[in-house]
Amino acid sequence: MTGQPPARRAYDTSGRRASAARNRQAVLAACHEILLREGYQETTIRAVAELAGVSPELVYKAFGSKQALMKAVYDAVLAGDDEPVPIGQRPAIRRIWAIADPGEKVRAYAGFVTGLNQRLGGLAAVLAESDPEVAQVREVTEDERLEGLRAFTDHLAAGGWLAAGDARQAADECWVLTSPAVYARLTIARQWSASAYQDWLARMLAAALLSRGLPEPVVVEPQVHRGQVK
Repeated sequence: MTGQPPARRAYDTSGRRASAARNRQAVLAACHEILLREGYQETTIRAVAELAGVSPELVYKAFGSKQALMKAVYDAVLAGDDEPVPIGQRPAIRRIWAIADPGEKVRAYAGFVTGLNQRLGGLAAVLAESDPEVAQVREVTEDERLEGLRAFTDHLAAGGWLAAGDARQAADECWVLTSPAVYARLTIARQWSASAYQDWLARMLAAALLSRGLPEPVVVEPQVHRGQVK
């Protein structure tokens, strides 16, 4: 006998963390589904909890309110996951930052924005609802979107690529061009394809941001030889 008390065994919390993560994902997915189907006003914590297979108390404990839950759904949909990593620090943005050619950089950013708007999908219509709680979420998300665009225009300015003018005003212009509402109008109301929208957005962003814009596509004229078109 050494007289020393037995060492305490470390408590493994990995199982509990994994269970909490699964429950959180289930709640986010359930809320997203109900929001798209019923709209914000008809979405209740009880309905979300029932669809997710958890208790309403767990939902309140994890998110605090229906409004906060909707914001969490928006963030997860926009990012493509629920990881606590800001959009500006994600690999997709870091790759854009690393592109040397400004034209290619803008094209890549247009592709990035197109992907965000595609993921947002029907949730953009929910964000357009007139409910005061939705309006608060919409205001926050639009402020966050503007901050992301300011980071992009500041990045262009730092590299000497931004056309002469105010970087903040350039961000405001891009805020309008990249709006989910504009994406919806073109792809739904006007039935543009996502690739057509992306090409248009790249041209508009380049015109607003770069001194030379993007080069026009090369049109090859048909060759006429001995009365025949080749």
